[in-house]
Amino acid sequence: MKDFTITTVPTSNPAILKFETNQFITKNNNYEYKNIDEAKNSPLAQQLFYLPFIKTVYISGNFIALERYDIVQWDDVKDEVAQQLVDYLNEGEPVVNETETTKKVPVTVYAESTPNPSAMKFVVNKRIVPTVFEFKNIDEAKDSELAKQLFLLPFVKEVFFDENYVSINKYDVAEWDEITLEVRELIRNFIADGKEVVSQQGLSKKVTETPEKILEDDSLDDTSKEIIAILEEYVKPAVAMDGGNIMFKSYEAESKTVNVILQGSCSGCPSSTFTLKNGIENTLKNMMGDRINEVVALNG
Repeated sequence: MKDFTITTVPTSNPAILKFETNQFITKNNNYEYKNIDEAKNSPLAQQLFYLPFIKTVYISGNFIALERYDIVQWDDVKDEVAQQLVDYLNEGEPVVNETETTKKVPVTVYAESTPNPSAMKFVVNKRIVPTVFEFKNIDEAKDSELAKQLFLLPFVKEVFFDENYVSINKYDVAEWDEITLEVRELIRNFIADGKEVVSQQGLSKKVTETPEKILEDDSLDDTSKEIIAILEEYVKPAVAMDGGNIMFKSYEAESKTVNVILQGSCSGCPSSTFTLKNGIENTLKNMMGDRINEVVALNG
């Protein structure tokens, strides 16, 4: 059974609010409905149009965006709408009745080098997963057919997925100029066939691990929540540019030590210590003062 959660995300247009889902709800297609007659193929959009303030419904891979009329403000109704969407999705009702097709999905994939000579970042021109996934070996990849296929290549050591890219750590047995094309084509063909990068079962397991869910944990102290927020806003985007990820693990109040986990191309990278000390640690110290003494990577 799927377990959907919704996160509301403001847009540049104050009349439009995005309701992001933790799982994909369409098969590589985007839909826009201006009224209930246009929404004949979407039971969800038809239901939303019964709300008198809904002007336009947009449905895409992992979000529903709603444009409102001026008779209400989103702050007054967004929680009610989010709950309605969660209830609808968790009941297993259809979002859009999509026509099955064997046509290839248009997709491009290009390779980017990273500071880690053992890692290469393969960037996709579309979103492939809603959150990060890391696989250290083929046994861990049981919920990802793409990761399993990559591990069948003898030189693949670790596989990491983020929203729009795949980061591969390789063994020294091969050089990137010998294998980049093969890896890129495998990833491109898999996604072009419209296959799930991570299964719905695998996506459901990650629900409680998202930063949004972690911040809702009442047992988490305020300092830890502040650290997570800073990492999300200021550190993660820069780390992702290099094909990696950073996850908060714990905060030790007595020693003022922050423990983090480095993933993707950052894991085992020769320059990760420099990044940790001169980037992440300095950022936290500058923003949080004497509450931070040191940042330690548990699996750098």
